Amino acid sequence: MREITNFLFHSEDLCKNLGQYEKSMDLTTEQIEDLYARLLAKRVIMERSFGPKKPNKTFISHVNISSELDDPQERQFYERLLSDTAVVPFPNYGLNWPTLVDRMRSIYGQIYNIIICKIPVHWIRLGWLRLGGATIGKGSTIWRNTEVLSIENLHIGEDSVVAWHCQLDARAGLFIGDHVTIASYVLLIAGQHDLDSPTFDSLGYPIYVGDYAWIASRALITGGARIGKGAVIGGASVINKVVDDYKIMVGPTGKAIGERPHDLSYHVGGKSLFTLLH
Repeated sequence: MREITNFLFHSEDLCKNLGQYEKSMDLTTEQIEDLYARLLAKRVIMERSFGPKKPNKTFISHVNISSELDDPQERQFYERLLSDTAVVPFPNYGLNWPTLVDRMRSIYGQIYNIIICKIPVHWIRLGWLRLGGATIGKGSTIWRNTEVLSIENLHIGEDSVVAWHCQLDARAGLFIGDHVTIASYVLLIAGQHDLDSPTFDSLGYPIYVGDYAWIASRALITGGARIGKGAVIGGASVINKVVDDYKIMVGPTGKAIGERPHDLSYHVGGKSLFTLLH
């Protein structure tokens, strides 16, 4: 089996929560635990510790290696874990149809980032993204010169705005809620590399941005971040952690300085005649 160096975050302490798969897979606790141990030994599953008081993070192969798992139960369990992530994985590259589809998606995305994202007409840009697999709700918009990576894994709710010159990295899944405001030059980067890995493993994390959140200009939101409902991320802040609902976070370490009202109710109004050329 190929060496796996691209991993996708699944959950925390998965080994302690394997019982949830017993009924759906019609297996006993012992059988599920055995499958987990076998995939762990093959590095299809990987566990990483980020501190003695923190839960272990469990990753699975970001490359879909189902075809290389000869054991049917191992293959079924891996596919079940992959389906939990709601992310389109990388194909097992080679002379095959999934690789061709992936290359076509890549070209489609590059055309958007080089040409389409600069066109000053909302319906063309949003139509291109939706045709590429993105989910974008009613009244939401992405302004010009914002780049999108892995269009098929981008999900935006209703009445949300992403302003100019942002980068939306959705390779591990990017989920943006309703009434969200993302200002210009914000970077949402869905992954990192494992500095302790001899093979410089890639670790992909999904990013979640809750309803009514506001991310100010030049903030950096990295993989594993979960921005709560109504939370504010100040300009030039760096966030790679869970931010509680309504918290106001600022600075390079994401320090909490206050809290917003809990009864938020407003429309961002990002797509209108006035903003047509944005």
